Amino acid sequence: MDLVNHLEGRLLFAVPKKGRLQQAVLDLLAGSDIQFRRDNRLDIALVKNHPIALIFLPAADIPTFVGEGKVDLGITGLDQIKEHEAVTPPTEDTGAEEVLDLGFGSCKLQIQVPEKGPYADERDLIGRNICTSFVGLTEQHFAKLEADEHRTTNGAGTTGKALRTKIKYLSGSVEAACALGVADGIVDLVGAESGETMRSHGLKAIRTVVESRAVLIKSKRPSDQKLVDKVASRIRGVIAAQQFVLCQYNIHRDVLSTATKITPGKRAPTITQLDEVDWVAVSSMVEKKKIATVMDDLASCGATDILVLTIGNSR
Repeated sequence: MDLVNHLEGRLLFAVPKKGRLQQAVLDLLAGSDIQFRRDNRLDIALVKNHPIALIFLPAADIPTFVGEGKVDLGITGLDQIKEHEAVTPPTEDTGAEEVLDLGFGSCKLQIQVPEKGPYADERDLIGRNICTSFVGLTEQHFAKLEADEHRTTNGAGTTGKALRTKIKYLSGSVEAACALGVADGIVDLVGAESGETMRSHGLKAIRTVVESRAVLIKSKRPSDQKLVDKVASRIRGVIAAQQFVLCQYNIHRDVLSTATKITPGKRAPTITQLDEVDWVAVSSMVEKKKIATVMDDLASCGATDILVLTIGNSR
């Protein structure tokens, strides 16, 4: 099948073709019942149960396609969106709009220097060599540093000069640049929790430029806003199901107000009268990461028959 000629009338949805976000995105699509089969040789897959075509693109390219309106929806990292905006500022007609924070893929774009080197502050790197895959954000950041330095030294006004700091583009292995003598510092992504790659290369972070996570974005003029809203609603439900569990328990009315403060729910808890005087059943959504502490607190205030149920989906 010539897939390119079967895109007419379909919502175009760009997703990462590889990288750290891809598997989480594929799981999200499966949970949203977006059914497709992708041929390994192709970067287009037609969705079977909706008028949608998935376009598999490098995460860095997705903001461009969505921002120019060539694709209706996309999932990528906030770091890639900010980089695109630094190079191509949005206008009234161009640029991507954030629809939803997806709650995964957290990382930080940080300025890093050799741990045993002479640089302790980001301003020490002004006029030095910096390697990065994020040239737009890096130039923007160091332009501000140089302007601040100029104001401090010479009073109000801008330098009126080209950037003194030398920004070099590397497509990968940025963390090796300092050890190989190519850079005095780098600007690179670091996992929000570990940072093991950074430390293994003898680097330390001295400043965070952008905190990133995966986001759903849309063009400013999508071809089918109603379908965009439906996809966003489904994804929002899957995320809620991943982040919450359903907690159910029985409690005496005398301590009901205490218990519901522990489990306030997303809007409010559901309370049902039991066939026993002054006893009620309570059902409430609770953040999965907090459920163990919540169960301890409920038991301490007199709750009984505490159950925790997995949520398959939510709206």
